Amino acid sequence: MSQNVSDVSPAARDVQLAARDVQPAASAEDTPQVTDRRTRRTRLALRDALAEEISATGDLSRVTVTAVTSRAGVTRRTFYSHYKDIPDLVNCIEKETVAELRPLVAQLASVHLDQLADAINHQEPCPGSQEVLSYFKKRGSYLRPLLGEGGDPAFSQCIRSMVHEVVAGRALDGIDLRAVGAFFDYYLTFAISAEVGVLLRWLEGGMRESVRTMARIMTALMFVRPGDLYDSPIELDLPSFALAVMLPDEEDNN
Repeated sequence: MSQNVSDVSPAARDVQLAARDVQPAASAEDTPQVTDRRTRRTRLALRDALAEEISATGDLSRVTVTAVTSRAGVTRRTFYSHYKDIPDLVNCIEKETVAELRPLVAQLASVHLDQLADAINHQEPCPGSQEVLSYFKKRGSYLRPLLGEGGDPAFSQCIRSMVHEVVAGRALDGIDLRAVGAFFDYYLTFAISAEVGVLLRWLEGGMRESVRTMARIMTALMFVRPGDLYDSPIELDLPSFALAVMLPDEEDNN
């Protein structure tokens, strides 16, 4: 008499299920292109399932392979044919994201000051900023959970590091030499952290603002001084201040 899977022990059931996961030999029509499409679909399903599990559990550390494969509608065997474990899946998504963002950030960093000034004068976003935000808008369904509170804390730092690497050299082009040194390095860190922080806030808020509106906001934020918000602008002689910072401080000798 034949047995149903539900009638056997868990160990035997695993053997039976594993046997069912064995794929038939590839046919002549099963070309590499078809296989690549199947691989892509499977990985996208696992990526989306991961994001849904993070949202459901509220904590990446609680996400399991079983839960992800169940949501994705694939077998554990299929999962392990693509990834070693959940951290490997997360790492692959993050590396792909950073690699795809790099040329968009490079395009943004290549904008000249006269182009930026023209955009500001016309209340328009910095050229290239909408492309970056569009990238996150299209992928928000899985990037928001990964970058959010319950996701991977290291992910946003990876993005910051990449942006710093891409922008640093370009930002030094034509800079006032009096602002070079520790002041410039901390300024760049401050600016990048602020912009990435605003981006994450937009993601966490459900991206209510349009891409163009958000790009205009983020462009303007870089030029807002605290006093401007209270109709009491604070003027700063930046070159002189930066030069003063570079000079030895009496406290440094104590």
